[in-house]
Amino acid sequence: MAYHDNEWGTPSYDSNHLFEMLLLEGAQAGLSWSTILKKRAGYRQAFDGFDAYRIAYYDEKKIAQLLADAGIVRNRLKIAAAISNARCFVALVEHPGGFAQYLWAFVGGQPTQNAWTRAAQVPTSTPASDAMARDLRRRGFKFVGTTICYAFMQAVGMVNDHTTDCFRYQQILDLSRKRGPAPKVR
Repeated sequence: MAYHDNEWGTPSYDSNHLFEMLLLEGAQAGLSWSTILKKRAGYRQAFDGFDAYRIAYYDEKKIAQLLADAGIVRNRLKIAAAISNARCFVALVEHPGGFAQYLWAFVGGQPTQNAWTRAAQVPTSTPASDAMARDLRRRGFKFVGTTICYAFMQAVGMVNDHTTDCFRYQQILDLSRKRGPAPKVR
């Protein structure tokens, strides 16, 4: 409830936060989001505060430590993906505008404002999440299928998928309007 009321859907333009959320969404694959939220502090500790530059250099010794850490999901493929994704993140920092601008380009630099009246109307993927997943995979990212990318886009406010009767719907809409025009996207 606290995650929904204070974080989910709030537009984030911080590359480090976006990296954290992308890794957590990948870790969630096949599990419930509540499982990952309960382990979020464990992830922050185990993955050095989601410092991509440190994660990119994890070796077999660190992987063994992670596989033994009950504070995270101990899945070898997901841990390997986090390390690989950190390396890809570092490469994308060189992208004009950095990682945040690269990701936000998939929605034109501004949150997509949906107007769902029922949760059943909310899709699990869209053409934008398809394009994001395709491009991230092309760049070497792992655990970034279209459904994971759409959940990520929802979490970081690239799309406003709060239903119109939710108190957060208008708050997120107002936040998006305050931000002003979309940043230049190359």
